[in-house]
Amino acid sequence: MKIALLGLAQSGKKTLFTLLTGRDVSGAMKPGELLEGVAPIRDKRIDVLSSMYNPKKTTYAENQIVLCPDIRENNKAREWMAPALRSDLLFVLIRSFESSAVYHPSGSIDSERDKAMIGDELLFADMQLVDMRLQRLTKEKKAGQTTAQALEEKILLRFNGALEAEKPLSTIALQPHEEAAIRSLDLMTRKPILFAYNVSEDDLGEEQEGGVFSISCEIEKEIAAIEDEEERLEFMKEMGVIMPSLDRINAALYDALGLMSFYTVGKDECRAWTIRKGEAAPVAGGKIHSDIERGFIRVEVIK
Repeated sequence: MKIALLGLAQSGKKTLFTLLTGRDVSGAMKPGELLEGVAPIRDKRIDVLSSMYNPKKTTYAENQIVLCPDIRENNKAREWMAPALRSDLLFVLIRSFESSAVYHPSGSIDSERDKAMIGDELLFADMQLVDMRLQRLTKEKKAGQTTAQALEEKILLRFNGALEAEKPLSTIALQPHEEAAIRSLDLMTRKPILFAYNVSEDDLGEEQEGGVFSISCEIEKEIAAIEDEEERLEFMKEMGVIMPSLDRINAALYDALGLMSFYTVGKDECRAWTIRKGEAAPVAGGKIHSDIERGFIRVEVIK
């Protein structure tokens, strides 16, 4: 499962990518360049299990993060679009901090303007995808239209109407068979989207709601640089930070993908395994080894 990290230039995407994945991004990225990295999800349950079993190895669940090219207003090339299409979730970082040393593409700081502009760019991308597919279906109709093609065309025409009304496609309810008919298009505004505001130190305590978070990449960088745990906790206390925003956001991304963890423990390894929410215990067993799923007998649940 991949997460596309999106945003305007100078929003703090590279800093956040490095903080999440540990992969350094030095210097300017080339036009169209993208980077991928793995973000381990800190989990207190794994930490407790590790303290109980003292294993040789502790393995957390992970998010796959893709750092996409900058979103630029009215840029028809949309270099960010291809990697975002191949991702399962869009994570949009919006600049909300003032700094005379860091320019803004629009010349001023206005986070709500930027959020609305990025939302428009996602709608335009879907308009482009829907229009291209409708043109293809029109050509294919000349040779006779199949039932599947007729269904897809009907859905896309509904989508077209929503996009023209500037409504994201997530507002359109579909039946399961209809969802399957258009799934391969990977439309932007049908993907789960999480927003984060990159704020200044003074605004760090302001919590957001409804899939929107606040984070100070600069403060998170300072927290991550403190190796001593007691010193780090003291610094966080002084800053009014209960837990690192990175951990909170990373866990929220994992949850928004519809994923959850289960655990195996022992002296060799304590490990978090990833499954989709609602999957049965035999499927979870199959993540460890296919024989466990095939020969599954029972599961014991403990508190």
